[in-house]
This record gives sequence, C-alpha cells and structure tokens, in this order.
Amino acid sequence: MIAPTPKPPYYAVIFTSIRSEMDEGYTEMAYQMMDSVAKMDGFLGVESAREEIGITVSYWSDIEAIKAWKKETKHKRAQKRGKEQWYDFYKVRIAKVERDYEMEKENK
Repeated sequence: MIAPTPKPPYYAVIFTSIRSEMDEGYTEMAYQMMDSVAKMDGFLGVESAREEIGITVSYWSDIEAIKAWKKETKHKRAQKRGKEQWYDFYKVRIAKVERDYEMEKENK
C-alpha cells in the first residue's frame, strides 16, 4: 500500500538493506516495530519492498520525530539485533520532501 502523506514539506527516512541468512525472530520484530512506530508522534506512514535488496521508506512530520524514533527503546533493541543478526549491510538516508504528486486511474 502507498502511504498517504500530507502536503509537503515532510521528511522521508529511506532504509536500504541486504539481509543475512539469519531469519530467527525477524518477522516478529518487524510486526512489533510497525505497532510501535504507528504510535509515535509525527509518524505519517511507511512503504516497503524486498527483492535482492530491501527498501523501506518511512514518512515523518519533522526531524524531531525521526530523532525520537531512533531513540525509542524497542527500536534500539531491534537495531542492535539487526546489526548482530539480520543485516549484512544497510544504509539510512534522511530527506526532506519538498514536492510530491500522484496519479490514480479512475477505472481500476
């Protein structure tokens, strides 16, 4: 599903990753993170896709909300396990969205 976002400006955190062979606990943690992030002030939505690399883009109202999520206790635990077990590589990019537009066919 494509995340509904407000009129810009807002922020995007782009998490690009290559998974390791270790999968134990990953799916459960992903569900826990989605539950936790949805309760965070300033969280606007998320989109994710995975093939050979994974790309997850979360949308935020402001930089302060992003910083609060990075410091959130459950998220810090997930980050630690990700570094130790689930990812061979990841990169985080933070961008300010200054413009967006969309298209939707009327006869779906």
